[in-house]
Amino acid sequence: MKTLLVPLQNISMMTSTLDVVVGLAQRCGAYVEGFPLRFGVPPYLVAELSTGIPMESYQAQSEVELNDMRNFFEAFMLKHDIPRASAGSERPCFGWLEGAPVGEDFVGSHGRAFDLIVMARSDADAAGPHRRAIESALFESGKPVLLAPLNAPRSIATNIMIHWNGSTEQARANAFAMPLLRRAERVSVLTVVGGQGVPGPSADRIVQQLRYNDIAADVTRVELDNRDTGEAVLDAARAQGCDLLIKGAFTRTRLRQMIFGGATSHIMDHADLPVLMAH
Repeated sequence: MKTLLVPLQNISMMTSTLDVVVGLAQRCGAYVEGFPLRFGVPPYLVAELSTGIPMESYQAQSEVELNDMRNFFEAFMLKHDIPRASAGSERPCFGWLEGAPVGEDFVGSHGRAFDLIVMARSDADAAGPHRRAIESALFESGKPVLLAPLNAPRSIATNIMIHWNGSTEQARANAFAMPLLRRAERVSVLTVVGGQGVPGPSADRIVQQLRYNDIAADVTRVELDNRDTGEAVLDAARAQGCDLLIKGAFTRTRLRQMIFGGATSHIMDHADLPVLMAH
């Protein structure tokens, strides 16, 4: 996890997201690149149809907001002793991407050049473009996505829980997370008895794999107990004081999750700890 991409937005959760970024960058010695996430809404619709603001005023307002996001990001990094990147600079360090295009799809395409994309998690009230940006990162980047909670934990990736459901998506998330799993003080592999899952290796086999990789892991089993799988996972992580959850994303299709619900959707909307996801 040596390169981290952070799409900046003008939202309240940005401070907690950057807290998570700083903790991870300091822990891994990473380069952090920020850029302004501008949703793909045609400016003339926003300016002339929605608000009646003249086009020139809208563009000026947009430039002010972009500068504010950049200033906020740079000041936050410097406050936490992360310097600007330069030739031969030590890490952690940061940079800012100039000229990022408008549109949520850029998160997925640009994210292919990074080890990890860090974003604020969604919630029930999140705007559609924010959810689309997260899905672009998950489905188009080919890389893992770390979703930050409303309140950042004091530490990150020291006590990690893996939600094992037997799936290809979860196996891929585990593989992406190996650099963090090797640094963790504790790793637990959770299986939810009676929860959503697919045919695949047992949690015990995953523990065996991790131990062969010199990662001391143990199995945690919890009953569903009239909860959704996502609720059971978050309750277990909370009970063990975890500061990172590893979760395969959308083992069930997005459409099926929209209609019937699913662990991924619940965790994306309600997680109170950082969640590393991969599809």
